[in-house]
Amino acid sequence: MKNLILGGISLICLLIANPVNAQEEDKVNFSKEELKFSKMDASPMDLALYRDKNDVAVARVIYSRPQKRDREIFGKLIPYGEVWRTGANEATELTLYQDMKVANAVVKAGTYTLYSIPGEKEWTVILNNKTNTWGSYEYTDKEDKVRINVPVRQAPNTIESLSMAFQESNKGADLLIGWDDSYVKVPFESVK
Repeated sequence: MKNLILGGISLICLLIANPVNAQEEDKVNFSKEELKFSKMDASPMDLALYRDKNDVAVARVIYSRPQKRDREIFGKLIPYGEVWRTGANEATELTLYQDMKVANAVVKAGTYTLYSIPGEKEWTVILNNKTNTWGSYEYTDKEDKVRINVPVRQAPNTIESLSMAFQESNKGADLLIGWDDSYVKVPFESVK
């Protein structure tokens, strides 16, 4: 017992006398040419999170935000009638933390890819089961969970960067997706 106590005291003294500092141990002097971080992405990643009245997370969308930069967006940069990743870079990802009703279908809690097919007057918004995809190159309608058609609305001002936000509604939350001079509202209803 005496040896155990002495051993414990010795270990404590050793740790106090010789603290290990991982930053000092791994410290390497990099030259300016060697230490290269990537530049800011032209379409930075962002997220929108919806919490209910009890501050419980209900839904989250992660997307990249392309910029307008004086370009004609819908019908030109983003062609009408074609599947779009609804953003830039990686396809947009929607996570539901609870079951939600979309277009009269109950969508189980989980993560989905959010694609859309923009049109002049209406968009088709798609929740797809295949996740972790880049762009819409791997899109197949065989993996669609649900589709909903939503009207295009006129934005009160120009939206320079693709933007998404959740807005509380009477039955749950609407996902607003806006860019350039228009936006759509995708309804998500609570299932209880």
